[in-house]
Amino acid sequence: MQNTWMLERKALYSDVAAALRRSPAVVLLGPRQVGKTTLARGFLPTAAAHYLDLEDPAVEARMEDPMTLLSGMRGLVVIDEVQRAPGLFKTLRVLIDREGCRARFLLLGSASPALLRQSSESLAGRVEIVEMAGFHLAELGGLSQDELWLRGGFPRALLAEDDQASLLWRRNFVRTVIERDMPQLGMNAASPAIQRFWAMLGHLHGQVWNAADPARAMGVNESTVRRYLDWLTQLYLVRQLQPWHENIGKRQVKAPKVYIRDSGLLHQALGVTDATSLWLHPRCGASWEGFVIEQILAIARPDEAWFWATHGGAELDLLLMKDGRRVGVEIKRTDVPRITPSMRSAMTDLRLDALYVVYPGERRFQLAERVEAVPLKALLPAP
Repeated sequence: MQNTWMLERKALYSDVAAALRRSPAVVLLGPRQVGKTTLARGFLPTAAAHYLDLEDPAVEARMEDPMTLLSGMRGLVVIDEVQRAPGLFKTLRVLIDREGCRARFLLLGSASPALLRQSSESLAGRVEIVEMAGFHLAELGGLSQDELWLRGGFPRALLAEDDQASLLWRRNFVRTVIERDMPQLGMNAASPAIQRFWAMLGHLHGQVWNAADPARAMGVNESTVRRYLDWLTQLYLVRQLQPWHENIGKRQVKAPKVYIRDSGLLHQALGVTDATSLWLHPRCGASWEGFVIEQILAIARPDEAWFWATHGGAELDLLLMKDGRRVGVEIKRTDVPRITPSMRSAMTDLRLDALYVVYPGERRFQLAERVEAVPLKALLPAP
């Protein structure tokens, strides 16, 4: 099972392997249960490899003197849940800078809000950061696109025996993150408040962020709900897609759009239980939009990504910068997409090199010059 899983995630595995060849330390970041440990174990078959899980009390006790523990190690050293030992980065910097250091460090983190800051301050110039999310379309194997959309990309949710088992796992996952992980990471707020906010985010998914409404509904101030949003973003559960704006003579939206990154977790927040309830749900279109955005970002790997909107009504779901080109993406859940005035405005105002209208159909066809309708499956790389 593990070997099959590794083959499905071979692109990510190759990214980590290449980073380990280039740098003495690599930080692999992502939410809990996304598969970081499984991927890391693919690098551990040799006798020279070491695996340290900082959630293991015995390992945690040994790490009270990390210099003594780590200085004698050679080869690859994998340290899991590294955010539990914030002082470790200074020790690693000393070890890496020692002449003749023969160790490489793969650090796995469950997205501690301080983790990136610690690594960049203590391991500047010595570390590469790789982000890991759930499965995406290019890694599906024999599973269907609709199954990935409904259940999301977390391995245990996607590969569950049935939809009910998948939903139960996702409910427990969210509860664990809110009740256990957030307090451990210093995110101190009452669990019921975060649960309410999470449910609200399901209905705010795909919308421009405005703190006033959720703050009013929860009876707290706007800075409090903003803090909740930032916490969930730092945990890699929420994406704040930032707006693009430049001097084009139009008033442009300058607040981010908010998305629950994993479609399965979004459906848990919305109470969606199966494919039928998803198709009938009023947030179905917003769910599809967020799902497609995550697939595109995972597969296309753009240099940068934004959305764009004006107060006059023109908008673009994604503006990607890739190899010096400006590429627009508009997402439509319709069988027959058509070019709209908003798309024409985006082509002109943003000086796009190309605009792709991604839809759930099967046929690829031209809508206008440099504007093409593209099925989501057509974005997959060639085998």
